[in-house]
Amino acid sequence: MASTNDLKNGLVLKLEGGQLWSVVEFQHVKPGKGPAFVRTKLKNVLSGKVVDKTFNAGVKVETATVDKRDMQFSYMDGEYFVFMDMDTYDQLMIDRKTVGDAANFLIEGFTATVAQHEGEVLFVELPAAVELTIQETEPGVQGDRSTGGTKPATLETGYQIQVPLFITTGEKIKVDTRTSDYLGRVNS
Repeated sequence: MASTNDLKNGLVLKLEGGQLWSVVEFQHVKPGKGPAFVRTKLKNVLSGKVVDKTFNAGVKVETATVDKRDMQFSYMDGEYFVFMDMDTYDQLMIDRKTVGDAANFLIEGFTATVAQHEGEVLFVELPAAVELTIQETEPGVQGDRSTGGTKPATLETGYQIQVPLFITTGEKIKVDTRTSDYLGRVNS
């Protein structure tokens, strides 16, 4: 149990029938009249739904213990992603739905943060940016500006993103894992 005065970003709360909600934003408000309150933006850990919720200041809220561990992606086994705990060498099979958009950027050997609550995997989180190789892209034509100076490129994971015209097949680039945006070339 924690008080609403102890809220911080990333804290996971257990609310409304045992659902897990992560604190995205919070703000303590002390109006001129009336009692103080805490305005929060909460994200459902499983569904990703974001809601605004207001708590009275000092109210007790139940917190959930979420175990976050760095694990290395080993391989695909059918529809499951197999991750290995780097400390214990235990393997964990996680389904595609739970991995979510992180699947677009996973290659063997990548390290990801796996969050678990009471033995159940909640989500897989990648670093903000990853370095991947361009598997295939069309050569850029200097006069072709109909697409705003970008062209489609397929990454080594098979996922397709937009890159600038000067990028060629085989180049290593940095990609934002949250927005799928090209961030720049990686110097070898």
